[in-house]
Amino acid sequence: MFQRVLIANRGEIARRIARTCRRLGIPTVAVHSDADRDEPHVRDADQAVRLGPPPASASYLDIERVVTAALETGADAIHPGYGFLAENAAFAAAVAAAGLTFVGPSPEVIRLMGDKAAAKQRLAAEGVPVVPGIDDAELDDRALLAAAGDVGFPLLVKAVAGGGGKGMRAVADLAALPDALAAARREAAGAFGDDRVILEQLVTAPRHIEVQVLGDRHGHVVHLLERECSIQRRHQKIVEECPSPAVDERLRARMGEAAVRAAAAVAYEGAGTVEFLVAGDTLGDEQPAFHFLEMNTRLQVEHPVTELVTGLDLVELQLRVAAGEPLPFDQDDVRRDGHAIEVRLYAEDPVSGLPQTGTVARFTTPVGDGVRIDAGVEDGSTVSRFYDPMLAKLVVHASDRTTAIRRMHWVLERSTLHGVTTNLAQLAAIVAHPAFEAGELTTAFLPDHLGDWRPPPASALARITAAVALQADRERTTRPCDPYSPWDTLGPYRPGLVGGWRLRLHDGEQRHELSVAGRAGRYRVRPGAGERTRDVAVAEVDAGAGGLHLEVDGHDAVALVTVLADPTRGADAPEVWVHVGGATTRLEVLPATRHADARAATAAATAVSPMPGAVLAVPVAVGDHVTLGTTLAVVEAMKMEHPVKAAAPGTVQAVHVAPGDPVEAGTPLVEVEADPLDDD
Repeated sequence: MFQRVLIANRGEIARRIARTCRRLGIPTVAVHSDADRDEPHVRDADQAVRLGPPPASASYLDIERVVTAALETGADAIHPGYGFLAENAAFAAAVAAAGLTFVGPSPEVIRLMGDKAAAKQRLAAEGVPVVPGIDDAELDDRALLAAAGDVGFPLLVKAVAGGGGKGMRAVADLAALPDALAAARREAAGAFGDDRVILEQLVTAPRHIEVQVLGDRHGHVVHLLERECSIQRRHQKIVEECPSPAVDERLRARMGEAAVRAAAAVAYEGAGTVEFLVAGDTLGDEQPAFHFLEMNTRLQVEHPVTELVTGLDLVELQLRVAAGEPLPFDQDDVRRDGHAIEVRLYAEDPVSGLPQTGTVARFTTPVGDGVRIDAGVEDGSTVSRFYDPMLAKLVVHASDRTTAIRRMHWVLERSTLHGVTTNLAQLAAIVAHPAFEAGELTTAFLPDHLGDWRPPPASALARITAAVALQADRERTTRPCDPYSPWDTLGPYRPGLVGGWRLRLHDGEQRHELSVAGRAGRYRVRPGAGERTRDVAVAEVDAGAGGLHLEVDGHDAVALVTVLADPTRGADAPEVWVHVGGATTRLEVLPATRHADARAATAAATAVSPMPGAVLAVPVAVGDHVTLGTTLAVVEAMKMEHPVKAAAPGTVQAVHVAPGDPVEAGTPLVEVEADPLDDD
């Protein structure tokens, strides 16, 4: 076994690899950028090496620096995790050339399977069913436009390199194809350094089902069941489970045999995943149709569900295979125990899909039987614009799917993250949906079932909790003026608090007018205009952890509360994060009077950046006439592109940014003077 392993990654996967190494008694080396020097994965390792500044290209993707770090620290193996350099053949070759062991397959296999066009052609020759399409990755856009009719619409533009939904665009008709090709190439080039794309048919009612495979250098290959990964947004998975509720023993055997055949055909070593699209409308057939999608030559994000169901540690098996050991079991030895479900917690606005940044003020998850939390952040962690927005994976295991779903409900209701907007409420809505409980899953699950979903508005209990937390916080303040107390900022003193002080809260969808009277743990709160006043008694369960025990009109509730200053507007406009009643709510405290930002652009229509990031493209210039929906700028954040479009037809008056410029949320990008309205 290895003497020391360098983990060429960050976040939760770096911590997860370190955990297995620690159990096996193998010292580990962490690497980090300047942005990550205080993050948990650095502290989890025995040693840590700085790679460079925050951009991944100058740190985590610097092959020479990573290999040098391994040599300087005495590591004899490098585990790439997933993402970054995990599927980079040049990196695997550089590791081998330095006399180190790459924990993964050979550079040749990575190169073959990383080229989706070449992989499809190779495996089709081995009898593995593939998705019909145009697999010649050397065709330019003109040739692909000409060939698109042979594929048929709708189709998928797909980057030949990488994964994670990067460089993929679904296209409904020929008119939309040129823009989709350009965007997919641009995104693929930025993410993988390779802008080649292919075209594939969109499979009818597709279910994304993948098979975990393991191979050793002695020619043994097995599969470890399948995973259902159909629930996705922007072609990226957010809910996974093992086994798939759609796969019976006959289909499992067919897909497992095809996956093993694919891995054996390339002499695969280590852990890999063969991904298939199953035509959902054929599941009732004698032999349901499935097609090879791609092979991931690395550990998958969703590997914990396979580990929980099979009882195997995939990282340990990766290390043992890389050290030359044979697989310690055969296919007949693989056992299935119960059902596991994983949800991915992302730093993103679940409605707009835009990534979010900030500091994690409070992150809590429950502990219990059958619960596993793989997290890359903790209290105080910084979520920056430089890396993937996944923060943690919440995983449950139970004897059957129904119990696993019930357990996941329990976990989601008791998990909270304050300080950064996440998709936690959306995950709860998915797991609670009848179609999910029935196992009726396709890659269109979100638009089909939750297309109009919005986070629920702040409940009266959440508003009451926020109000009394602000008042209790004010009472603890010894400053002569509390900068975020409505009592100190919203008008003159009223003896006896007649009517209470007024408080305005905004939850993103609605504004609420509250009044609060009382002190020292006993209050009367009106949670909104026209709502009845409630008697509230409050006791701090744990002041340091933000725990409050509330008695509202005789009914008990326990809440977690965090009061934060809003860094974008100063300490006079804080935000209050409340977790109560199984849901987390962010409430913004609105001052009595808002003043215009003198720094803001004053044109009639100014397009601003929706989130922190970097400007990727500005396809317009001053004087250009644009129509409704014209792309004015493209902002890249957390490895995804986000076009900013014109809200009305008009003429470009000013361009405030250029490609490569860093921007914050709200930064003016392009000013457009709207066309005059037609009097007719």
